Amino acid sequence: MRLPPRGSPARDLALAAVALAGGTLIIASGAYLTIGAGWGNGPHWLLYLPMVVASGAVALRRRAPLASLGIGTSAMLADLALGGSIATLLIYTQVLYDACVFGPPRLWRRALEVSIAVVAATAALGVAESGSVRGLALGIPAVLVLVLPILTGLSVRQYRDQAALERSRAEQTARVAELDRRQAVAAERTRMARELHDMVANHLSVVAIHATAALSVRNLTTTQVEDSLRVIRENSVQGLAEMRQMIDVLRGPEAEPGDDPVTPGLAEVERLVSGARAAGLAVDLTTTGEPRELPVNVDLAGYRIVQESLTNALKHGTGTASVKVHYDTHEVRLTVHNPVASPGPLDHLGAGAGLIGMRERAALLRGRLDAGPETEAHWRVHAALPVDAA
Repeated sequence: MRLPPRGSPARDLALAAVALAGGTLIIASGAYLTIGAGWGNGPHWLLYLPMVVASGAVALRRRAPLASLGIGTSAMLADLALGGSIATLLIYTQVLYDACVFGPPRLWRRALEVSIAVVAATAALGVAESGSVRGLALGIPAVLVLVLPILTGLSVRQYRDQAALERSRAEQTARVAELDRRQAVAAERTRMARELHDMVANHLSVVAIHATAALSVRNLTTTQVEDSLRVIRENSVQGLAEMRQMIDVLRGPEAEPGDDPVTPGLAEVERLVSGARAAGLAVDLTTTGEPRELPVNVDLAGYRIVQESLTNALKHGTGTASVKVHYDTHEVRLTVHNPVASPGPLDHLGAGAGLIGMRERAALLRGRLDAGPETEAHWRVHAALPVDAA
């Protein structure tokens, strides 16, 4: 036999039916007297009426706790007027308990105040009638019927409220954790997209430029073809090497020992400039200040900004560019100038992701980056990266 689901009206009706059956058995067996004869002298079968009404009040304990308490209290008073039965008083303790558990917060406070007043009045009446302190015992039944159910209901209510608060906190913590996870995933995806663009797109741009030039120019000499193929091969190999380094980082513990990736930095700008010169871009490099070891994220950001700027100069410029690297006390400043050519067949290679990536790198380091036309025929990229950004 399965009980109805917790909190369902069927469960309340089942509890009311159990109370009715128990009360009926108590009265039918004759074990119903409490404090002796009451104010009424009617037949004992009349005691069934308040007991039935009190059982009906149990069925309303969740849907209408105030009405349930009112009906139950009226049934108890009627029962006392008829002589009093333990059946109705026991059912009334359930009604009072449910009202404190499911009713509004102010209900149990008012009920406790009234119950304490009734207990005090009953004890005082017992002392007055008996003329001794032993009359205080008259208040004991009132404590058991009125105060004890309220205190029990209050304890259960506090436990339920605390459990609900803990569930709410757990749900809120789970939502915050999920939000943090999504933000972390989004940030990681953005970082990976930026790294993939800077590592692969720049080399592929050089490959595409030289392949397009080789296909568009006729009657190339063997030396010219070999030079183009050499540039294509070098950039392909470098792109593959950097891609492998990133794959090793993503593999984490699964990477083979000794395969730790080397993060490029500004110390390798000379090699970067040499590669751009080999690709056909005349680059003038100037380094001022005292070169020193920089934080890894600053070093990498500076390298990628110069790399992307030279790639853009190769794609959209006229074949020349100048790079200036200045090491200051609190920041490192990078400036790349290049003349801009009129729109050509290679402009479709750029989609603006490079400029977005450069700005993101500078912003993550709390630095500054300006990229735009300095004049109608010149493009300028200037970045200032704080060395204490790490």
